[in-house]
Amino acid sequence: MTLLIAWRNLVHDRIRFAITLTGIAFSTILMGIQLGMLLNFVHTISTVVDHAGADLWITAEGVPSVDLATPLQERRRFQAMSVEGVAAAEPYMLHFGFLKRPDGVRQIVIVIGIDPDATMGLPFAMVEGPSAKEALAEPDGAVIDRLYADKLGIRTLGETVEINSHRIRVVGFTDGIRTFTQAPYVFMSLAKARSFFYAPDNDIAYVLVRVAEGHKPEAVAEALAARMSEVEVLTAGQLAWRSQYYWLVTTGAGITLVSSTLLALLVGVVIVAQTLYASTMDRLPEYAVIRAMGGPRSYLYRIIVQQAVLGGVFGAAIGLGVIGVVVIFTRHLSSAPEVPLWLAFGIVVATMLMCVAASIGSLGKVMTIDPVKVFR
Repeated sequence: MTLLIAWRNLVHDRIRFAITLTGIAFSTILMGIQLGMLLNFVHTISTVVDHAGADLWITAEGVPSVDLATPLQERRRFQAMSVEGVAAAEPYMLHFGFLKRPDGVRQIVIVIGIDPDATMGLPFAMVEGPSAKEALAEPDGAVIDRLYADKLGIRTLGETVEINSHRIRVVGFTDGIRTFTQAPYVFMSLAKARSFFYAPDNDIAYVLVRVAEGHKPEAVAEALAARMSEVEVLTAGQLAWRSQYYWLVTTGAGITLVSSTLLALLVGVVIVAQTLYASTMDRLPEYAVIRAMGGPRSYLYRIIVQQAVLGGVFGAAIGLGVIGVVVIFTRHLSSAPEVPLWLAFGIVVATMLMCVAASIGSLGKVMTIDPVKVFR
């Protein structure tokens, strides 16, 4: 009976019902889009680390983020190979460069140099062209993400552009390798990358390490750190977290995004609270009648909370539907919101909690109703 009364309270006034659902749905959309953009930002920061397939990364001391590399000497790779528990150690070069499009416009890019015979750090999610190894082995060959093809002036495979006055030919496209700096990644062979930046033959940025079966990455990292000085040995998770922390906490871009996300959550709470509080206040005479008829407080509690839950369910469903449409139509953008199932579930739970909390906040007013006033 309480559920039926709660439902009729919601739908009795269609305009009020529409306003209630709109407020809850808007709150859900606001939270979902903002949290989705934050999640996309976090994942994009560490995308090359997450997909490199390396257990450990050897870096120069004090590197704040994977995209802000400090040169290493390749002898670090050979030192790493002498440590027990290291199954493979491979060079990895990363450097900012300037790409000149066919129309003469210059774009900043991040050049990643990898040995064509490497097993770690290769461009992933290849969708056009040969395999990653074959693409890197081609003369002047390079791989870019299809998302940034127009930005770099590339329409089809086989077109040529210049990076630091050196010609490259795009021989492969990936799909989904985003970059939060908006400087697209350009994958090429290690030797070619060195020539583009006039780097010595022994210059690299990182050593990617795969740990042998039966060994723990943390233990191997300690052994590597003891073997080599003036370097840091980080697990993939540690480097990813360090990169995310740097851009989220110590830069204006990250702080702005985090602040706007927190603000979106606060605004969502206010919208839901105000909407449901107003809806409860509109029904004060009806609640007074129930109390005058001898209805206990627990009975009113159930009605109001169930009313909030029903409104939250329908409002959150509408909001998630809109979020799903936004995610689908923006999936090919560089800053598209990312809303996996666990986040969608979390948004629904948060919306329901806000609805229940807002309804509980209005209970005090309901409990102070004077039933006698109904009959005056």
